This record gives sequence, C-alpha cells and structure tokens, in this order.
Amino acid sequence: MPEPGIESEVGIIGAGPVGLEVAWALRERGIPSVLFEAGSIGSTMRWWAPGTTFFSSPERLAICGVPFVTHAQAKATGEQYLDYLRQIVGAFDFDVRTNTRVRTIESDGEGFVLHTVPSWKGVGEDARWADAVAESPSGSAGAGSCRVRRLVLAIGNMHAPRTLGIPGEGEPFVSHYLDDPHLYFRKRVLIVGGKNSAVEAAIRLYRVGADVTVSYRQAEFSKRVKQWLRPELEWLIAKRRVTFLPETHVRSIAPDGSVEFEGPGPGARSSRAFDYVLLLTGYVQSTELFDQLGVRVHGEDRIPEFAEETMQSNVPGVYVAGTACGGTPVTGVKVFIETSHVHAERIAAAIAGDRAPSREELAEASYPES
Repeated sequence: MPEPGIESEVGIIGAGPVGLEVAWALRERGIPSVLFEAGSIGSTMRWWAPGTTFFSSPERLAICGVPFVTHAQAKATGEQYLDYLRQIVGAFDFDVRTNTRVRTIESDGEGFVLHTVPSWKGVGEDARWADAVAESPSGSAGAGSCRVRRLVLAIGNMHAPRTLGIPGEGEPFVSHYLDDPHLYFRKRVLIVGGKNSAVEAAIRLYRVGADVTVSYRQAEFSKRVKQWLRPELEWLIAKRRVTFLPETHVRSIAPDGSVEFEGPGPGARSSRAFDYVLLLTGYVQSTELFDQLGVRVHGEDRIPEFAEETMQSNVPGVYVAGTACGGTPVTGVKVFIETSHVHAERIAAAIAGDRAPSREELAEASYPES
C-alpha cells in the first residue's frame, strides 16, 4: 500500500496501450497505479480516418495477456483497437482519469506531485488553450493534484502536427489530418507528404472519387511505406489516375485554394487550385514534461535519456515507456506499440525489485511453441 500522503505508488501519464500495459504489469506484482490521460483512451488514434488499419497483426498489438481477436482474422482497424482498449480498461477496472491534463509536476524528494486541469480538447490541444482553461472558473474548479512515489511517462510522440510554416497553412480547407474520406468525394485534393499517412490517404481518396494530387519533396516515396500501399499508389500514378508532383515544395496557399509550388529543379514555380489541402507531414513530440522533470533529451530527434534494462530516465523514479522513448522521429519511426511490450515488464520489474525478462523471454511467454 502507498505510504501516508501518497495517493498511489505509481502515476502513469498516458492511457494508450503501453500505459495500460504498464498498469497491468504493476498490478500483477501488487503495485497500485493511477493513469492520467489528457484525452480519451488511446486518444491519438481518434485522429485516424475511419477504417485505417494497423501495419501489424492483432497478436502483436494485444496487451495485458488478453487476446485481440478481429473479424475474419484480418488486420485491425483503429476503431476495433479502441474497442479492445475500452474492454481492457473495463475488465481490469484500472484507475484512469480521462480528459485530465497533467500541467505541472513537482518533485518533493520522496515523490512527485502532479497538478492537473480539465482537458476537453484532449491530446494536442494548444498550450495557450490549456493556460486559458487553467485560469478559467471551470478549469480552476476542476483542477486537482495527486502525489505518487514514482512516475511513468507513456506520453507517446504525436502531440502536434509538423507544420510547414508557410502562408495559408491556417486556412479552413487546410488540415494536418485526414477526415472521413467521404467528405472529399468529387473534390480536388492536394496531399503533401510521401510516407504512410500520405500514401494511404491518396489511395483512399482516389477510391471514393476525389481528384487527387500528391506533392512530395523527394523523387520517390519513402521505402518505409507499408508494402501493400506503395505499389498501389505507384500504379495509380503510372495510369495517370493520381497526379504526382515529385521534388516539389509547397510555398504558399491562397484563400481561394490556389497553391504555389517550387520545383522540380531550381527556380521552377507553378500554381494549381484545390478544394482541400492535406499536409500529412508527420507529428512532433512535446518535451514539456521532460523539461519540467529534468529528463535529458538528446540528438535531433530529442530522444529522452533512459536505461534500457529498467526504462528509468536520468531522473530517479521517473520512467519512460512506449513511443515516448523515440522522441520526434526525424529519419523514420523506430519505436512502435509492437516493440514496446517489454517496456511494461522492465518498469514493473524495476519498481518491484525483480529481474526484468529479456525481449526473447517475453516473446516466448507471449507466443509459446505448440
């Protein structure tokens, strides 16, 4: 049981799949925890367009020892996985405080005091909005605090879109997220980007009847694009069903939908008109909580410092889990849900004083030979 003055032994910031798995691994060792989530369970998956599928099989996405079964044994959609996460929370009755943003954290030598405010906009809300909420009567009334002995940052790494910083980026027909594909039927749509989200959006929008153009700064699409997507889009481009503008950069977007491009080649300029512009150029991680706690970050990706065998950061009692470990990917995503299951076991073992299982031992336990 927590000591007097400690509300829970462990505080977990982030109630995505890895945060939930950390809570489960701790519970298996008799260690209580409380989870804080600025949005809803698995919040950033709500940004996905309806019907978006995972790259990996359901078996690799399963958490907390509960099988993840999909219809017809197909790859899971975001909606199916969110349903699964809700079932996990319900089955284990985790203490999850949704729509609760951890705004500031203080260390008192024996633990950490988390100061929270309501978060109606959830993950990715503008910092100015969070400040306004905290200072408003409703925010003040809903503010709270919680003292924990140890802290796990399972905050993910998709907190805000990677902006281009160009004129017109804030126009109402410009977005960094793909909405329901149906909305783009018979519309001229520009997609900027050449990785998974951009390639998948181009294919899906073509199939619902949109007039699709793709602008990408490179001559070819990223080699990291899902193997079943890249050939599909390349075929559509070869058949001139999707327009491809390789080695181009968007320089400005006018209120009437006119987009100015630079390239290909030095000095080349062109302009085209669109109904919608989707800037699918990736996301960035907020390091605000790392900075508050003194967790060091390194390199261009700003990867947080941690010991791999325990996941403990350079700050005693503060652990990092899941995609939060990857910082803001610059050269490609390297940390996924599928590769993060071991983080939960390492953290729980470190806190309980056990030996953490190796990745190979964990794989054997998860997938025993028949």
